Amino acid sequence: MPALNKVQLIGYLGRDPETRTIPSGQKVTTFSLAVTRRWKSGSEGKEATDWFNVEAWGRLGEISQQYLKKGSLVFVEGRLRTDKYEDKGGETKYFTKVVALTLQFLDRKPAEEPVEEMGVEEEPANYDA
Repeated sequence: MPALNKVQLIGYLGRDPETRTIPSGQKVTTFSLAVTRRWKSGSEGKEATDWFNVEAWGRLGEISQQYLKKGSLVFVEGRLRTDKYEDKGGETKYFTKVVALTLQFLDRKPAEEPVEEMGVEEEPANYDA
């Protein structure tokens, strides 16, 4: 049976990207993304913001580190990944993040240059941290 794990988000970076090197020598860049939903309830406008943790591997991570900053508007396409860990009390905790496969910078540049799109070919076996 076929399977699908795909997510598309447009939002603003909540913090500057941070890059780290894992023991295998690969680099991974992480950042948070705020996606705000707006709707009307009667005559009153309402909004809610969802926060997503995003990680970008290899060259895509390097590009993220170089060009993105807190407040940047970006389109992220990728897949969801859930990891788990044990806290200090021995309780198992789960957290879900987005593994970015494609980024598109949506901020307008002063010269109104075309929007850039960056993508990578995924190597699933290399994402173990």
